Amino acid sequence: MNRILPGAMLGLLGGGQLGRMFTMAAQSMGYRVTVLDPSRESPAGSVADRHLCADYLDVEALHALSTSCAAVTTEFENVPAGALQFLEQHCLVSPPPHSVSIAQNRIHEKQFLAKNGFPVAPFIVIQQESDLAKEIEAAFFPGILKVSQLGYDGKGQISVSTSHELPAAFNRLQQQPCVLEQLLPLACEISVIVARGFDGQITHFPVAENQHAQGILDISIVPASVPETIIRQAREMATDVAIKLDYRGVLCIEFFVLTDGRLLINEMAPRPHNSGHYSVDACITSQFEQQARILCRLPQGSTALHAPCVMVNLLGDLWQSGEPDWCKVLENPSAKLHLYGKHEARVGRKMGHFTVMADTVELALQQAKSIKCSLTNI
Repeated sequence: MNRILPGAMLGLLGGGQLGRMFTMAAQSMGYRVTVLDPSRESPAGSVADRHLCADYLDVEALHALSTSCAAVTTEFENVPAGALQFLEQHCLVSPPPHSVSIAQNRIHEKQFLAKNGFPVAPFIVIQQESDLAKEIEAAFFPGILKVSQLGYDGKGQISVSTSHELPAAFNRLQQQPCVLEQLLPLACEISVIVARGFDGQITHFPVAENQHAQGILDISIVPASVPETIIRQAREMATDVAIKLDYRGVLCIEFFVLTDGRLLINEMAPRPHNSGHYSVDACITSQFEQQARILCRLPQGSTALHAPCVMVNLLGDLWQSGEPDWCKVLENPSAKLHLYGKHEARVGRKMGHFTVMADTVELALQQAKSIKCSLTNI
Protein backbone atom coordinates (compact mmCIF):
# COMPACT_ATOMS: atom_id res chain seq x y z
CA MET A 1 0.00 0.00 0.00
CA ASN A 2 1.21 3.50 -0.82
CA ARG A 3 2.56 5.82 1.83
CA ILE A 4 0.23 8.47 3.21
CA LEU A 5 2.04 11.79 2.92
CA PRO A 6 1.71 15.05 4.90
CA GLY A 7 -1.38 17.01 4.00
CA ALA A 8 -3.64 13.99 4.36
CA MET A 9 -6.38 13.73 6.98
CA LEU A 10 -5.90 11.09 9.68
CA GLY A 11 -8.68 9.79 11.91
CA LEU A 12 -8.58 9.14 15.64
CA LEU A 13 -11.02 7.25 17.85
CA GLY A 14 -10.86 8.78 21.31
CA GLY A 15 -10.32 12.28 22.59
CA GLY A 16 -8.20 11.93 25.75
CA GLN A 17 -4.66 13.05 26.46
CA LEU A 18 -3.10 10.28 24.39
CA GLY A 19 -5.17 11.44 21.45
CA ARG A 20 -4.19 15.04 22.12
CA MET A 21 -0.49 14.19 21.97
CA PHE A 22 -0.97 12.06 18.85
CA THR A 23 -2.88 14.90 17.18
CA MET A 24 -0.19 17.44 17.98
CA ALA A 25 2.57 15.09 16.76
CA ALA A 26 0.74 14.37 13.50
CA GLN A 27 0.02 18.06 12.93
CA SER A 28 3.68 18.95 13.48
CA MET A 29 4.45 16.55 10.61
CA GLY A 30 1.95 18.32 8.34
CA TYR A 31 -1.07 16.04 8.72
CA ARG A 32 -4.59 17.04 9.62
CA VAL A 33 -6.57 15.09 12.22
CA THR A 34 -10.25 14.32 12.73
CA VAL A 35 -11.18 13.14 16.22
CA LEU A 36 -14.29 11.09 16.97
CA ASP A 37 -15.22 11.42 20.64
CA PRO A 38 -18.57 11.86 22.42
CA SER A 39 -17.31 14.57 24.79
CA ARG A 40 -17.64 18.20 23.70
CA GLU A 41 -14.62 19.17 25.80
CA SER A 42 -12.20 16.38 24.97
CA PRO A 43 -8.47 17.21 25.16
CA ALA A 44 -7.84 15.89 21.63
CA GLY A 45 -10.99 17.40 20.16
CA SER A 46 -9.89 20.86 21.30
CA VAL A 47 -6.71 20.75 19.18
CA ALA A 48 -7.91 18.62 16.24
CA ASP A 49 -8.70 20.05 12.81
CA ARG A 50 -12.14 18.49 13.07
CA HIS A 51 -14.07 17.04 16.00
CA LEU A 52 -16.93 14.64 15.37
CA CYS A 53 -18.84 14.80 18.64
CA ALA A 54 -20.72 11.51 18.53
CA ASP A 55 -20.88 8.03 20.00
CA TYR A 56 -18.23 5.58 18.81
CA LEU A 57 -20.93 3.42 17.22
CA ASP A 58 -22.71 6.31 15.49
CA VAL A 59 -22.95 5.09 11.87
CA GLU A 60 -23.02 8.58 10.33
CA ALA A 61 -19.94 9.65 12.29
CA LEU A 62 -18.07 6.46 11.42
CA HIS A 63 -18.98 6.91 7.77
CA ALA A 64 -17.74 10.52 7.87
CA LEU A 65 -14.50 9.37 9.49
CA SER A 66 -13.89 6.55 7.01
CA THR A 67 -14.63 8.64 3.91
CA SER A 68 -12.67 11.74 4.91
CA CYS A 69 -9.59 10.08 6.43
CA ALA A 70 -6.78 8.21 4.70
CA ALA A 71 -6.27 6.04 7.80
CA VAL A 72 -7.63 5.73 11.34
CA THR A 73 -6.03 4.86 14.68
CA THR A 74 -7.18 4.69 18.30
CA GLU A 75 -6.02 6.30 21.51
CA PHE A 76 -7.51 3.76 23.91
CA GLU A 77 -8.24 0.05 23.78
CA ASN A 78 -11.88 0.08 24.87
CA VAL A 79 -13.26 1.36 21.58
CA PRO A 80 -16.27 -0.84 20.70
CA ALA A 81 -15.21 -3.67 18.41
CA GLY A 82 -18.05 -2.82 16.04
CA ALA A 83 -16.56 0.62 15.35
CA LEU A 84 -13.18 -0.82 14.37
CA GLN A 85 -14.77 -3.54 12.24
CA PHE A 86 -16.87 -0.96 10.38
CA LEU A 87 -13.85 1.25 9.72
CA GLU A 88 -11.67 -1.66 8.62
CA GLN A 89 -14.07 -2.33 5.74
CA HIS A 90 -13.64 1.20 4.40
CA CYS A 91 -10.13 2.43 5.23
CA LEU A 92 -6.77 1.53 6.72
CA VAL A 93 -6.98 0.91 10.48
CA SER A 94 -4.09 0.56 12.92
CA PRO A 95 -3.85 -1.23 15.29
CA PRO A 96 -5.79 -4.13 13.77
CA PRO A 97 -9.20 -4.82 15.37
CA HIS A 98 -8.31 -8.46 16.13
CA SER A 99 -5.25 -7.34 18.13
CA VAL A 100 -7.28 -4.79 20.08
CA SER A 101 -9.97 -7.37 20.87
CA ILE A 102 -7.37 -9.53 22.63
CA ALA A 103 -5.63 -6.72 24.50
CA GLN A 104 -8.85 -5.06 25.71
CA ASN A 105 -10.01 -8.15 27.58
CA ARG A 106 -7.90 -9.55 30.44
CA ILE A 107 -9.27 -13.05 30.00
CA HIS A 108 -8.44 -13.13 26.29
CA GLU A 109 -5.12 -11.45 26.98
CA LYS A 110 -4.00 -13.93 29.65
CA GLN A 111 -5.16 -16.90 27.60
CA PHE A 112 -3.38 -15.60 24.50
CA LEU A 113 -0.12 -15.07 26.40
CA ALA A 114 -0.26 -18.44 28.17
CA LYS A 115 -1.18 -20.30 24.97
CA ASN A 116 1.81 -18.79 23.18
CA GLY A 117 4.25 -19.66 25.95
CA PHE A 118 4.76 -16.21 27.45
CA PRO A 119 5.36 -16.18 31.22
CA VAL A 120 2.49 -14.75 33.26
CA ALA A 121 1.46 -14.91 36.90
CA PRO A 122 -0.64 -18.00 37.70
CA PHE A 123 -4.30 -17.14 37.07
CA ILE A 124 -7.77 -18.59 36.89
CA VAL A 125 -10.84 -17.25 35.12
CA ILE A 126 -14.00 -16.50 37.09
CA GLN A 127 -16.88 -15.90 34.70
CA GLN A 128 -19.85 -16.44 36.98
CA GLU A 129 -20.87 -17.10 40.57
CA SER A 130 -20.84 -20.89 40.08
CA ASP A 131 -17.08 -20.72 39.40
CA LEU A 132 -16.60 -19.71 43.03
CA ALA A 133 -17.96 -23.06 44.17
CA LYS A 134 -15.02 -24.85 42.59
CA GLU A 135 -12.06 -25.61 44.82
CA ILE A 136 -9.32 -23.03 44.26
CA GLU A 137 -5.80 -23.99 45.25
CA ALA A 138 -4.39 -22.20 48.29
CA ALA A 139 -1.39 -21.21 46.16
CA PHE A 140 -3.54 -18.55 44.43
CA PHE A 141 -3.74 -16.61 47.70
CA PRO A 142 -3.03 -13.90 48.44
CA GLY A 143 -4.24 -12.84 45.03
CA ILE A 144 -5.88 -10.02 43.17
CA LEU A 145 -9.25 -10.19 41.43
CA LYS A 146 -9.44 -8.06 38.28
CA VAL A 147 -12.39 -7.35 35.99
CA SER A 148 -11.78 -8.54 32.45
CA GLN A 149 -12.67 -5.22 30.83
CA LEU A 150 -12.57 -1.47 31.51
CA GLY A 151 -10.28 -1.73 34.55
CA TYR A 152 -7.40 0.77 34.64
CA ASP A 153 -5.35 2.86 37.07
CA GLY A 154 -6.12 0.45 39.89
CA LYS A 155 -9.87 0.52 39.24
CA GLY A 156 -11.79 -2.74 38.90
CA GLN A 157 -9.48 -4.84 41.06
CA ILE A 158 -9.60 -6.07 44.64
CA SER A 159 -6.99 -7.85 46.75
CA VAL A 160 -8.14 -11.13 48.32
CA SER A 161 -6.26 -12.99 51.06
CA THR A 162 -8.24 -16.24 51.12
CA SER A 163 -10.85 -18.09 49.09
CA HIS A 164 -13.44 -17.05 51.68
CA GLU A 165 -13.04 -13.42 50.56
CA LEU A 166 -13.68 -14.18 46.89
CA PRO A 167 -17.52 -14.09 46.87
CA ALA A 168 -17.65 -10.65 48.48
CA ALA A 169 -14.97 -9.32 46.12
CA PHE A 170 -16.78 -10.78 43.10
CA ASN A 171 -20.01 -9.11 44.23
CA ARG A 172 -18.23 -5.78 44.72
CA LEU A 173 -17.11 -6.06 41.09
CA GLN A 174 -20.78 -6.60 40.16
CA GLN A 175 -20.15 -10.21 39.16
CA GLN A 176 -18.42 -9.19 35.97
CA PRO A 177 -16.12 -11.78 34.34
CA CYS A 178 -12.80 -11.61 36.19
CA VAL A 179 -9.29 -12.99 36.37
CA LEU A 180 -7.85 -14.05 39.73
CA GLU A 181 -4.06 -13.65 39.70
CA GLN A 182 -1.62 -14.92 42.26
CA LEU A 183 0.33 -12.15 43.98
CA LEU A 184 4.07 -12.65 43.59
CA PRO A 185 7.06 -10.96 45.27
CA LEU A 186 8.01 -8.03 43.04
CA ALA A 187 11.37 -6.34 42.72
CA CYS A 188 9.97 -3.71 40.34
CA GLU A 189 7.78 -3.12 37.30
CA ILE A 190 9.12 -2.16 33.90
CA SER A 191 7.49 -1.41 30.57
CA VAL A 192 8.55 -1.70 26.95
CA ILE A 193 7.03 0.37 24.17
CA VAL A 194 7.44 -1.64 20.96
CA ALA A 195 6.45 -0.34 17.53
CA ARG A 196 5.80 -2.64 14.56
CA GLY A 197 5.10 -1.35 11.07
CA PHE A 198 3.11 -2.79 8.19
CA ASP A 199 6.46 -3.69 6.63
CA GLY A 200 7.45 -5.71 9.70
CA GLN A 201 10.00 -3.14 10.91
CA ILE A 202 10.28 -3.18 14.71
CA THR A 203 11.67 -0.53 17.03
CA HIS A 204 11.79 -0.30 20.83
CA PHE A 205 11.81 2.70 23.11
CA PRO A 206 14.16 2.72 26.11
CA VAL A 207 12.80 0.55 28.91
CA ALA A 208 11.07 2.45 31.71
CA GLU A 209 10.97 1.53 35.39
CA ASN A 210 7.57 2.40 36.84
CA GLN A 211 6.50 3.33 40.33
CA HIS A 212 2.82 3.45 41.27
CA ALA A 213 0.80 5.18 43.97
CA GLN A 214 -2.66 3.83 44.82
CA GLY A 215 -2.73 1.84 41.60
CA ILE A 216 -1.93 4.82 39.35
CA LEU A 217 1.40 5.33 37.57
CA ASP A 218 3.31 7.94 39.55
CA ILE A 219 6.86 8.02 38.18
CA SER A 220 8.64 6.49 35.19
CA ILE A 221 12.44 6.30 35.34
CA VAL A 222 14.41 5.94 32.09
CA PRO A 223 16.58 4.02 31.63
CA ALA A 224 15.32 1.40 34.07
CA SER A 225 17.78 0.36 36.79
CA VAL A 226 17.61 -3.36 36.05
CA PRO A 227 20.32 -5.68 34.68
CA GLU A 228 21.00 -5.58 30.95
CA THR A 229 19.95 -9.21 30.70
CA ILE A 230 16.46 -8.22 31.90
CA ILE A 231 16.38 -5.35 29.38
CA ARG A 232 17.24 -7.66 26.50
CA GLN A 233 14.77 -10.31 27.64
CA ALA A 234 11.95 -7.76 27.96
CA ARG A 235 12.61 -6.35 24.49
CA GLU A 236 12.78 -9.80 22.92
CA MET A 237 9.55 -10.83 24.63
CA ALA A 238 7.79 -7.63 23.55
CA THR A 239 8.90 -8.24 19.97
CA ASP A 240 7.59 -11.81 20.07
CA VAL A 241 4.23 -10.65 21.44
CA ALA A 242 3.86 -8.06 18.67
CA ILE A 243 4.66 -10.67 16.03
CA LYS A 244 2.33 -13.31 17.50
CA LEU A 245 -0.46 -10.70 17.67
CA ASP A 246 0.28 -9.68 14.07
CA TYR A 247 0.30 -6.19 15.52
CA ARG A 248 0.72 -2.98 13.53
CA GLY A 249 1.21 0.15 15.59
CA VAL A 250 2.58 1.18 18.99
CA LEU A 251 2.17 -1.41 21.75
CA CYS A 252 3.09 -1.25 25.45
CA ILE A 253 3.99 -4.39 27.38
CA GLU A 254 4.15 -4.08 31.18
CA PHE A 255 6.39 -6.57 32.98
CA PHE A 256 6.84 -7.71 36.56
CA VAL A 257 10.44 -8.28 37.61
CA LEU A 258 10.28 -10.75 40.50
CA THR A 259 12.67 -10.84 43.43
CA ASP A 260 14.08 -14.13 42.11
CA GLY A 261 14.97 -12.45 38.79
CA ARG A 262 12.13 -13.90 36.72
CA LEU A 263 10.33 -11.70 34.20
CA LEU A 264 6.55 -12.00 33.77
CA ILE A 265 4.16 -10.14 31.48
CA ASN A 266 1.58 -8.24 33.50
CA GLU A 267 -0.54 -6.74 30.74
CA MET A 268 -0.41 -5.05 27.37
CA ALA A 269 -1.93 -1.86 25.98
CA PRO A 270 -2.53 -1.62 22.21
CA ARG A 271 -1.62 2.08 21.99
CA PRO A 272 0.91 4.59 23.25
CA HIS A 273 1.21 4.43 27.03
CA ASN A 274 1.56 6.73 30.02
CA SER A 275 4.96 5.22 30.79
CA GLY A 276 6.15 6.32 27.34
CA HIS A 277 5.29 10.01 27.72
CA TYR A 278 8.94 10.78 28.47
CA SER A 279 9.64 10.09 24.76
CA VAL A 280 7.98 13.38 23.76
CA ASP A 281 10.94 15.30 25.19
CA ALA A 282 13.70 12.76 25.77
CA CYS A 283 13.76 10.74 22.51
CA ILE A 284 14.55 11.66 18.92
CA THR A 285 11.11 10.30 17.96
CA SER A 286 8.19 10.25 20.39
CA GLN A 287 5.82 7.30 20.73
CA PHE A 288 3.10 9.51 19.19
CA GLU A 289 5.15 10.46 16.13
CA GLN A 290 5.99 6.76 15.74
CA GLN A 291 2.27 5.97 15.86
CA ALA A 292 1.67 8.47 13.05
CA ARG A 293 4.60 7.16 11.00
CA ILE A 294 3.34 3.58 11.18
CA LEU A 295 -0.24 4.59 10.41
CA CYS A 296 1.01 6.40 7.29
CA ARG A 297 3.30 3.56 6.16
CA LEU A 298 6.40 5.70 6.68
CA PRO A 299 9.80 4.49 7.91
CA GLN A 300 10.02 4.59 11.69
CA GLY A 301 12.07 7.22 13.44
CA SER A 302 14.99 6.70 15.81
CA THR A 303 13.99 6.04 19.42
CA ALA A 304 17.41 6.99 20.80
CA LEU A 305 17.39 8.74 24.19
CA HIS A 306 18.73 12.29 24.36
CA ALA A 307 19.43 12.02 28.08
CA PRO A 308 18.37 10.04 31.16
CA CYS A 309 15.00 11.27 32.38
CA VAL A 310 12.15 10.90 34.86
CA MET A 311 8.47 11.47 34.07
CA VAL A 312 6.03 12.41 36.86
CA ASN A 313 2.24 12.28 36.52
CA LEU A 314 0.21 15.27 37.66
CA LEU A 315 -3.13 14.18 39.12
CA GLY A 316 -6.21 16.21 39.88
CA ASP A 317 -5.37 15.99 43.59
CA LEU A 318 -2.95 18.89 43.05
CA TRP A 319 -5.81 21.22 42.06
CA GLN A 320 -7.91 20.72 45.20
CA SER A 321 -6.64 23.99 46.68
CA GLY A 322 -6.57 25.87 43.38
CA GLU A 323 -4.30 26.00 40.35
CA PRO A 324 -0.82 24.66 41.18
CA ASP A 325 2.14 27.02 41.02
CA TRP A 326 3.70 25.92 37.73
CA CYS A 327 6.72 28.12 38.31
CA LYS A 328 7.95 25.36 40.61
CA VAL A 329 8.26 23.18 37.51
CA LEU A 330 9.27 25.77 34.95
CA GLU A 331 12.06 27.34 36.97
CA ASN A 332 14.02 24.13 36.38
CA PRO A 333 15.54 24.62 32.89
CA SER A 334 15.63 20.86 32.28
CA ALA A 335 11.97 20.24 33.16
CA LYS A 336 9.27 20.05 30.49
CA LEU A 337 5.65 20.64 31.53
CA HIS A 338 2.66 19.13 29.69
CA LEU A 339 -0.93 19.95 30.68
CA TYR A 340 -3.78 18.15 28.96
CA GLY A 341 -6.42 20.86 28.79
CA LYS A 342 -8.97 19.03 30.95
CA HIS A 343 -11.60 21.31 32.44
CA GLU A 344 -12.37 19.35 35.60
CA ALA A 345 -9.61 18.35 38.03
CA ARG A 346 -10.85 15.28 39.91
CA VAL A 347 -8.89 13.33 42.50
CA GLY A 348 -6.92 10.61 40.73
CA ARG A 349 -7.53 12.08 37.25
CA LYS A 350 -4.46 12.50 35.04
CA MET A 351 -4.25 16.21 34.28
CA GLY A 352 -0.71 16.42 32.95
CA HIS A 353 2.88 15.37 33.49
CA PHE A 354 6.37 16.79 33.60
CA THR A 355 9.65 15.27 32.51
CA VAL A 356 13.09 16.11 33.87
CA MET A 357 16.26 15.33 31.92
CA ALA A 358 19.74 15.28 33.42
CA ASP A 359 23.24 13.89 32.90
CA THR A 360 22.44 10.88 35.06
CA VAL A 361 19.21 9.10 35.93
CA GLU A 362 20.00 9.60 39.63
CA LEU A 363 20.17 13.37 39.18
CA ALA A 364 17.00 13.41 37.09
CA LEU A 365 15.17 11.44 39.80
CA GLN A 366 16.43 13.74 42.54
CA GLN A 367 15.25 16.86 40.68
CA ALA A 368 11.91 15.31 39.73
CA LYS A 369 11.16 14.32 43.32
CA SER A 370 12.14 17.78 44.52
CA ILE A 371 9.73 19.42 42.05
CA LYS A 372 6.98 16.98 42.98
CA CYS A 373 7.42 17.72 46.70
CA SER A 374 7.32 21.47 46.08
CA LEU A 375 4.03 21.11 44.17
CA THR A 376 2.43 19.03 46.88
CA ASN A 377 3.88 21.18 49.70
CA ILE A 378 5.34 18.11 51.40
